[in-house]
Amino acid sequence: MRIGLLTGGGDCPGLNAAIRAVVKHGEGTHGHSIIGFRNGWKGVVDGDVLPLGRQHIRNVLPVGGTLLGTARFHPNEANGGLEAVRATLAAEKIEALICIGGDGTLHAASKVAETGVRIVAIPKTIDNDVAGTDLSIGFHTAVNIATEAIDRVHTTAESHNRVMVVEVMGRHAGWIAVAAGIAGGAELVLAPEEPFDIDEVVRFLKHRHRAHANFSIVVVAEGAAPRPGGSMEFTTQLGAYGEIVAGAVGERVAKEIADRTGFDTRVTILGHVQRGGSPTPTDRILGSRFGVAAVDAVVAGETAVMTALRGEHVELVPLAEVAGHVKHVPEDMLRTARVLA
Repeated sequence: MRIGLLTGGGDCPGLNAAIRAVVKHGEGTHGHSIIGFRNGWKGVVDGDVLPLGRQHIRNVLPVGGTLLGTARFHPNEANGGLEAVRATLAAEKIEALICIGGDGTLHAASKVAETGVRIVAIPKTIDNDVAGTDLSIGFHTAVNIATEAIDRVHTTAESHNRVMVVEVMGRHAGWIAVAAGIAGGAELVLAPEEPFDIDEVVRFLKHRHRAHANFSIVVVAEGAAPRPGGSMEFTTQLGAYGEIVAGAVGERVAKEIADRTGFDTRVTILGHVQRGGSPTPTDRILGSRFGVAAVDAVVAGETAVMTALRGEHVELVPLAEVAGHVKHVPEDMLRTARVLA
């Protein structure tokens, strides 16, 4: 069997672990040929292939990024894209396709599957907002990076009596902000799930600095927004491709805090640092488990499904149930961040 493989959307640590597992299990256990497509769905449309063998996956386990390359391209949104995908798969004699991606890439996968292509998906995103799975590849590493940054910011904040605003990724869901905020001991966490009131933020900081501390850490997810009708007006700024402009909300929150409190306030924007570098053991293991499970699903004849971590087990869930849905941070986790302020 010839199995296609692609990584789409933003890169993240742990992708190479999944690629390695697909190649080792698919070729080594079952004798199948693994055909990689460069640069995500765009590579499938363009027919840009890279046959993968053991020589391509040596020593990639600790390496971040993706050896296949990636791109934010969705064939269902391009004129003739779905037809081009089917044409390439037919020309390459691909019998099934393993697609590793986040919400956008998996939504495209569901549309391709509807045309009759056999697809098994693997969830990855540092945002951890793919529905249907407890954990996505890349999230654990991103939280570790963000937590370390908050730990480092703490010492300079306390030394200079400052408010430090740390902006992390998270457009639709605040998983990184909440998890790293709790782990790093932040005083406030502003997440997309709960629009914030800047007046309440300011009152809290004034009380804290007056009562028992001379510094504070405020973690802000890039998709956080003020409560409608409040005293702070802000529209989320988007770039040319619909991405959130890094630093926009962090800079604005810092300015509001400085202007309203008089406290020395600084901003740290982690940006792409969160998705770079070597994956943690957790992401290496998760990528490996998902890769093996995806090959097993292909061999079993499954299609239009996604590997998912449910508790301690990797299961298969229908793509139709998760594509286009966002997994938000649960209320009990948001509450933990609030009460530990």
